[in-house]
Amino acid sequence: MAKIEPYIKIYKDKSIIVSEDGDTYEFEEGKLSDEAKKRYSLIKKSLEEGYFEAVILESIKPDVEIGEMAEEHTAALENLVDSVTSEVGRAIIGLTSMQLTLKSIDNNQSIRLHKGSNSKGSFSWKEGIPMRVLDKNYITPLLRKYGLLKLNADGFMMTRTLAENYPYSKLYKAAIRGAKEEWMDITEWIEADELNALDALKYFIGLLNNKTEEFNVNSNEAIDLLNKYFATEPSKEYIRALILEYVENSTYSARLFEITIHAFYQALDEMKCLGYFLKPLSQMRSANKKHGNIGDIELTVDKGAKNIVEAWDAKYGKNYFRDEIEELNDKLDAHPEAEIVGFISNQVPDLKKEITDRVEELNEKHDIEIEILSFNDWSTSQLEDYLNEGDEDEFHNRWIIALIESIAQKRREFAPIDEPTIEWVNEFIALVKTKI
Repeated sequence: MAKIEPYIKIYKDKSIIVSEDGDTYEFEEGKLSDEAKKRYSLIKKSLEEGYFEAVILESIKPDVEIGEMAEEHTAALENLVDSVTSEVGRAIIGLTSMQLTLKSIDNNQSIRLHKGSNSKGSFSWKEGIPMRVLDKNYITPLLRKYGLLKLNADGFMMTRTLAENYPYSKLYKAAIRGAKEEWMDITEWIEADELNALDALKYFIGLLNNKTEEFNVNSNEAIDLLNKYFATEPSKEYIRALILEYVENSTYSARLFEITIHAFYQALDEMKCLGYFLKPLSQMRSANKKHGNIGDIELTVDKGAKNIVEAWDAKYGKNYFRDEIEELNDKLDAHPEAEIVGFISNQVPDLKKEITDRVEELNEKHDIEIEILSFNDWSTSQLEDYLNEGDEDEFHNRWIIALIESIAQKRREFAPIDEPTIEWVNEFIALVKTKI
């Protein structure tokens, strides 16, 4: 069906939106319907019992569980957060937080209809909800409490441009300051069930958490402490031991293990040792066949291309790789150009005959070299292959700098980490203080 120019019709007692696909949405004005009252009661009760705060506390942990989302969805959420300045964009961030919260509590509640009332003199949609009241009592106080957003105590819904008596849609004409297009897109995706509201909310809160003043202060402190640690002139062995202790004792060690290995390659890249292009760190939920990845860390012939020459998957807490080998077999069918691929474990790999035999079969089938190595064996081998004699001290300094700057969100070009990292930052601060 051909696309049409979307439009909205305003009547005395309703608004009708016709989308570009020709779909029609009707929004009646009037006192809240019985169903709307039930939804409001459920949402209000959930918020009173701490629903939003519980989501915030879960979302700011590095090991937060979030379902996979489309790249255009995560990009819109990231752009929305990145659009905030001291002058513009805060209200629309608050509004998005509330919309995602409401929808995650009750998916039947429209997040287009921001007014709902039983008062005779107040404007209301029959299926609407009083967002201003909910914002002031339950959303803004928590965004302020956790430093996620600087807002007036009265709430973001006091912003006049968000209070026009029209449904929120791409046809909403108020002059909203900030990433209006991204907000509109997110609203449309949520209403169309194309984006899971709870996953989006947790991802969004994580992004906001990585932008807080506390995060920036603590990140700078971590880097300052690292410089003080360097002033003690630690040997490469001490730096390596510090890195491994940090990974082993941190929250969500598995992901931090991946970041550590990527930082290893960042250091080699800075020293111009690789000879290939290092791809940015894979996002937490994207290292799979759907995204064309072979592993967490990949080197390519051309910058930004998919012609992967070398790839490694970091496997923390795992030493038996039969299933991973079969998955790798499938991935290699799409990457005949690959030359070296493998798995890196923080443990000693279990290399039973069935494993080594299968690896040999795949080596012959794909004309490739597949390796399964412990971290110690892998790192030793890599340093022998890539570094010139006498460069290891410089390398280890660069390695730990790359790691800490990555978790401090200072290397977004190389390490676009999408999960909250403040807990990792604080854990490093506590650890390095014991070494100075």
